[in-house]
Parts: sequence; C-alpha cells; structure tokens
Amino acid sequence: MKILITGTAGFIGFHLAQKLLDRGDEVVGLDSINDYYDVTLKYSRLENTGIDRLLAEPGEIIQSTSHPRYRFVQMNLEDRDGINRLFTREKFDKVCHLAAQAGVRYSITNPHAYIESNIVGFINILEACRHNQVQHLAYASSSSVYGLNQTMPFSTAHNVDHPVSLYAASKKSNELMAHTYSHLYNLPTTGLRFFTVYGPWGRPDMALFLFTQAILEGRPIDVFNHGNMKRDFTYIDDIVEGVTRVIDNSPEGNEQWNGTHPDPASSPAPYKIYNIGNSSPVKLMDFILAIEKALGKTAKMNMMPIQPGDVPATWANVDDLVENLGYRPGTDIQKGVNAFVEWYRAYYLV
Repeated sequence: MKILITGTAGFIGFHLAQKLLDRGDEVVGLDSINDYYDVTLKYSRLENTGIDRLLAEPGEIIQSTSHPRYRFVQMNLEDRDGINRLFTREKFDKVCHLAAQAGVRYSITNPHAYIESNIVGFINILEACRHNQVQHLAYASSSSVYGLNQTMPFSTAHNVDHPVSLYAASKKSNELMAHTYSHLYNLPTTGLRFFTVYGPWGRPDMALFLFTQAILEGRPIDVFNHGNMKRDFTYIDDIVEGVTRVIDNSPEGNEQWNGTHPDPASSPAPYKIYNIGNSSPVKLMDFILAIEKALGKTAKMNMMPIQPGDVPATWANVDDLVENLGYRPGTDIQKGVNAFVEWYRAYYLV
C-alpha cells in the first residue's frame, strides 16, 4: 500500500514508519518539525530513517537514503493548499494521521496552537481524504478525552463530554469531525485513544524522559498529586502493532447500531473508535521504582499537587481491540523502562 503518515518526526510516527517500511509498504512522511520540544531529537529520528536534515526544505519531498520506499515532506497541517497538492499528486491508499499539537499542560498557556494544528489541520486532512478516494483514515485521539469520567476501566462506550483540557477537547472534536465525514461521504475512519505511550526515542516532555534525565543528573523529580496517580503506560512496540492492525482493517458500518441506545464507538457509517492501552494501570510510585531499578540510582522527589488539566488515573478497556483485531498490548513495565533507559544512555551518554 501507499500510506501517508503525518508526524513522522514524532515519537509514534517515527516507529510506525519503520514498521510499515519493513513490511514493504510505500510511505510518505509529513511533519512540521515545530519546536514544542527539542528539534534535534526530531531531526535525529528523521536521520535514522535516511532523511537528511540539511535537505528538508518546507514543501520539498525528500527521498530517504536508506529506504527506497520512504519519502518525507516538511509541511504544516494548516497549509491547506500544500496538503491538497500533496494528496492530489500522491494518491494515497490510506492515511495515518498522528501529527498534532501535543501536551495537556502546554494547552493551558498556548491554546491557539491546538486550534490551528488539531482542528484546522484535521479538517484539511479530512477534506483531502474525501476528495482523493482515500480508502481509510486512521488518526490519533487520546485517553485525555475521558476527562471527568471516573468509571474504570475507561471504555469507548462511556460518555466523554467533559474534557478538562483544550488538548482533550480538540481530540474529542476530531472524533466528531471524523464521524461526520464517515456519515456524509462514506469515508472509513478509525480513531485511536492512546494511553501514555513510552519507549525508546520517546518525547522529552513525558514523565519517563524527565525522570530519567533528572535522576541521572542528581536533580529532584516533581511527583504530581503527591504520587497518587495511576497511568496505563503502553510500550511503543505495542502501540505500533495495534496501529498497523487498525490501518489494515477499515471499519464498516455497524448494522446493529441503534439510535435510541447509541454506541459512541461505532455507527451505521464506516466509523470506529478504539482504546489502545496496556490495560494494566501502574501506580506512579511503582513507575518511578522501575526507573530507579533500570538506572541503579535512587530518585530525589518533590511532592507536588495535581496539575491543571491532569486526571488522577487512566485505565484502558481494550476488549474491542482484542475482539475485532485479535490484539492486546501487554509489554511489562520494567521491560519497557529498561529498553528506554538503554536507548537514553546510548543516545545521550555515549
């Protein structure tokens, strides 16, 4: 297949591109390479897949030097004309849309970035898919959409109408927009609610990266909600395997869907929502212990109150993913943390 992956300078997109290339797909990667976090890491991911940072001029398609089936273009999602030209020229079979303005806390101070990238950018992707006969659009949603919901584990059957951050609201908006296009234009769409993804080449703004860096440098780590947090940490390889299976399985309309008792995760239209998480939440203090074991060092801790926009716990019900796609994420937290620490030492300390 010929697949567009947006966000290939990002954490998940980088790994997914490698997975699809390894199995023989033709991949075009797209990323704006914004400075939300260190662009050096983003360029390093691109260089790891054969994209020369010195050649990456905005709008120019760059051929990978290591993967003959991989090309990359630097482009903003908000560039409607550029997105339309790309889709018209390339005629993608499928699209996996992972690019977005990420981060819960950042959305408190930079709200417009989320509207421009996550709302305007998403409608540009939807329109391009609609007008270019794309067979399936898979896109990143987030566990953040569960907001004030306290029923555990989080299920796609639950109400998600009470987000507590603009980031979460933008991801919920993406799900609603996708359903509209599935309904109006018969465009197959699948939303993936990711649960705290971690692993090698991970984002520097995430807890595992921040904690590892601080502990190695002998600095204290900020432990929010006084350590009373739980997260459904999901290893990157599990995420990529799940995303790949989703890409390969376009949704069909749910013939059993009932408008008097509507299932939020499906529709008579070709529309589906999945949770993709480890389905085994880990206490924050146990997560820190796993990092300490991997590093062989003890953390100094600053106990802090919960941050605005944060939720105290996440836990994914992945029954639909298991039933429909035959897959359940399950990498052990210590194994995953060990792999990250090994990468971190090799990347930053060698």
